[in-house]
Amino acid sequence: ILPPVDGFLMLDKEKFAASFAADVRPSLASFMADSQVPWGVAALEGKVTAPAWKAKPSWYLVAKDDKMIPPSAQRQMASRAQATTVEVPGSHAVYVSDPAAVANLIKQAAADVGKK
Repeated sequence: ILPPVDGFLMLDKEKFAASFAADVRPSLASFMADSQVPWGVAALEGKVTAPAWKAKPSWYLVAKDDKMIPPSAQRQMASRAQATTVEVPGSHAVYVSDPAAVANLIKQAAADVGKK
């Protein structure tokens, strides 16, 4: 993550593939790097008053090869939310590299909620 410019953060385009999308084909990772949208530093200061995970069932897909959020941190967040957790090989961009894994987790969540 590059230092903020005018209150916004971006990922370094030169390091984007290795850090964010290591399992995405190079041409697509390059496109993702070029088309990323800056996000505001102020978003990190937002206050959550009623986190949904405290009152609603949660699911979490751990990307075991993620270089942005260590898998151990992902597991800790999922555990805190008492989330049903699935682990798959994949980078932070697992939704691009393995959309079937993401879709399967969504289907599982929908089926589980539908039973209640």
